[in-house]
Amino acid sequence: MLIGISGTLASGKTAVAHYLSYQGFKLISFQNAIDDSFDDSRPESPLTSSSEYASLEVFKHFDDLTELLEFVTFNWRENYVISHINDMEMLVALQKRPFFLHISIDAPMNLRFKRWHHRFKSLANSHQKDEYTFEQFVFRNDELLFSVRNPLIEINNQAQVKIINTSGSIKELYVKLSELNLLDSSRLRPTWDSYFMRLADLAALRSNCMKRRVGAVIVHENRVIATGYNGTPRHLTNCNEGGCDRCNKGSVGGTSLLTCLCLHAEENALLEAGRDRIRGEAVLYCNTCPCLTCSIKIVQSGIKEVVYAQSYFMDSLSHKVMSEANIILRQFQPPTEGIFI
Repeated sequence: MLIGISGTLASGKTAVAHYLSYQGFKLISFQNAIDDSFDDSRPESPLTSSSEYASLEVFKHFDDLTELLEFVTFNWRENYVISHINDMEMLVALQKRPFFLHISIDAPMNLRFKRWHHRFKSLANSHQKDEYTFEQFVFRNDELLFSVRNPLIEINNQAQVKIINTSGSIKELYVKLSELNLLDSSRLRPTWDSYFMRLADLAALRSNCMKRRVGAVIVHENRVIATGYNGTPRHLTNCNEGGCDRCNKGSVGGTSLLTCLCLHAEENALLEAGRDRIRGEAVLYCNTCPCLTCSIKIVQSGIKEVVYAQSYFMDSLSHKVMSEANIILRQFQPPTEGIFI
């Protein structure tokens, strides 16, 4: 596994790299990493003191991107970390590897400046502590974020895991990182549940219902046999174009359902699949728990299991119906993609 860390000035990139080193990760570096006086590769007071925070030892340095890619690919079973990613070409190349995880880290501007100022104040050559004002820190921060060649803001936005580091101590930060479980292998390759739920979320983007975007996927032996999203029936005006009077009036959820023209995502998926293709062994994934009406149709269709992400106001009723029909109903819990500390 290879973890790459990008982030704003004094946000805690090295602190995260240190945490990973305690998990057995080895630090590797690349020539294009920016070495500036604001870099957070030194102790981050008040998070810690210099005596508690020894410098990370670089296991291997690379001056050539091809050599770096060949090394990490050949040694993909080992755990490595690259901190201070600020090269778009390198990031794009690494993103193609199935063993790469990109983490970004940020923190409030004022807190980052305090960390940086406190760090330099403790250095032996303490005359540097007054060389940079808050305005200069902001200027340098913006220089990196909006760089023409390698805009850090674009690099950070591509991270799979985004960390907001407001911790007051290294211990607190490490506890939160432990809870985040960065080494979860499903971050690199999604489980079947994650995979199909993402497809359901994708289907929901096609929804034209004015009330709620819902998507559903029906699978048999881990093969997709039907998808569906909610909206008005074929050949009728789309709901978001005024096709359903009930939805466009903003009625309270669960009311006036008899006048609603929209088919639910589960209904559309069941209609597409048909009972013969379901064959009593299919699983329905839906980004929202099915309503009572859809639950009854799911029971009748022969679905054996329903996996949903978001709750709905009638979950207990749906659960009762499916439980009586011996259908498994469970809520999907994806790995945490962001953390606010």
